[in-house]
Amino acid sequence: MPLIQDPTAILVYLIALIGLIYYVKEQPWAEKTFAVIPPVIWVYFLPMISTTLGITPEQSTLYGWIKTNLLPAALVLLLLSADVKAITKLGPKAIGTMLAGTLGIVLGGVISLALFGAWLPEDAWQGMGALSGSWIGGSTNMVAIGSSIGVRDELFGVMIIVDTIVGYGWMGIVIFISAFQSKIDKWNKVTDSPVDALSKHINSSGNNKPEPMSFASLVFMLVIGFGIGFISLKAGEYLPDLGKVVTGFGWTVIIVSFLGLGLSFTPVAKLEKQGASHLGNLFLYLLLATIGAKADLRAITEAPVFLAVGVVWIAVHATILFSVGRYLKAPMFLIATSSQANIGGVVSAPIVASVYQKGMAPVGLLMGVMGNILGLYFGFLTAQLMEWVSRI
Repeated sequence: MPLIQDPTAILVYLIALIGLIYYVKEQPWAEKTFAVIPPVIWVYFLPMISTTLGITPEQSTLYGWIKTNLLPAALVLLLLSADVKAITKLGPKAIGTMLAGTLGIVLGGVISLALFGAWLPEDAWQGMGALSGSWIGGSTNMVAIGSSIGVRDELFGVMIIVDTIVGYGWMGIVIFISAFQSKIDKWNKVTDSPVDALSKHINSSGNNKPEPMSFASLVFMLVIGFGIGFISLKAGEYLPDLGKVVTGFGWTVIIVSFLGLGLSFTPVAKLEKQGASHLGNLFLYLLLATIGAKADLRAITEAPVFLAVGVVWIAVHATILFSVGRYLKAPMFLIATSSQANIGGVVSAPIVASVYQKGMAPVGLLMGVMGNILGLYFGFLTAQLMEWVSRI
C-alpha cells in the first residue's frame, strides 16, 4: 500500500517535489548537472521513482483532475506571451527557415516511423506524435498532444529520454557549427541579415520588463485560465472525434490555443509581465509529474530503438532545413536558431541565437514562441500522418 494515498497529500507532495527540483537547480554546485539533465527529466522521473518505491500510488482521482483542468489553464496562461505582431516582423527569410524546420520535423517523423516501424511497439505513433509536439516548440506541446491522443505513461517517459538525449545532442552540434558560420554564409551567398533592426528594437524597448505580481493579478490569472479552460472543455464535448488523433480533449486543446492566442492581442496579455507563464508552467509540471507517477520504470528498455529513430528524425529535419536555408540565402544564424526554436523552443533558442550573434537572444525568443504556436497544430498533423503510416 502506498505511503501517500490522499489526493490532497499527493498534490502537496508533488508541488514540494517540483519546488525542491527548482531550488536545487538554482544552486551553483548543481549547474552542470542540470545543464545535462534538464528539469523536465527530474519532474517526470522522480514521481515515477516515488511510485516504484511505494510512496505515491499508480492511480488516483487527482491525476485525472489535473489533466482535465490544469492543462487547458496552463495553455491559456502560456500563450498570453505570444507576440504575434512582432513575429510577423521577422521577415520572409526568418519565417521561411522556421517553417522549413517545422516541415523537416513533420516529414522526419513520418519517414523514421516508416523505416523503424517493424521494431517498434504498435502504439509507437502516439509517442512519436507527442515528441513531434516537443520538437516543434517545446515540452508544453509534447504534454498537450500526448494527453490529447492518449499516449501511455510508460511510452511518454521513453519519449522524454529521446527528447533529452537526441534533442540536446543536436543542440551541441548546432553550437559547434557556430565556429564555421562565416564560411557557411559565404557558401550560401548570404548578403544581409534581416533581423538586426528587429533585435535592436526589442532590446531598446522596455515593454518586456517584468512587474511584481499582485493579489488581484493572481486571481485574474486563475479566472482567465480556469474560465477559458472550462469553456473549451465543454465545447470539446460537443465536437465529433476526427479519427484517433483529434478526440474530445484534442478539440479542447485546439480551442484553448485559439482563445489563448486571441487574448494575446488584448490587454489581458499584460498578465505575462506579472508571471502568467510561471503559473502556467507550474500547472504543466504538475501534469507531467502525475504522468510520471503513473508510469512503469521498466518501460525504459524500449528507449534504445527510439533513440535510433530520433537520430534519423533529426537528420531529415537538418537536411530539409539546410537545403531551404541555402535556397533562401539565409544566414547560418537563422538556420541554427530556426532549428533550435523548433526542437528546443523558447528555452534554448535564445541561447543558440546568442552563441551565433551577440544581442540576438530576443530574436531567438520570438522564433521560439513561433514554434510554440506552430507545435500544437503541426504536432496533431504529424500524429495523424504517423497513425496512417502505422497501418501500412
